[in-house]
Amino acid sequence: MPLTMANIGEVNEIKRIGGNEETRRFLANLGFVAGAEITVVSAIGGNVIVNIKDSRVAVNSDMARHIMI
Repeated sequence: MPLTMANIGEVNEIKRIGGNEETRRFLANLGFVAGAEITVVSAIGGNVIVNIKDSRVAVNSDMARHIMI
């Protein structure tokens, strides 16, 4: 399921990253790689703030739909 459907506070594992090569590379540079643990801190209108690899990152709804957990 896409990251936009994750519950707040729930720890999930990234299964795969979709989208074109540029999108996948951008997300990988932020730490969004398969196997990484991710926790949703806040979600407003599809936009999410997540904890990943000891960092807090905001991702818009378009990017969040490419991240499968």
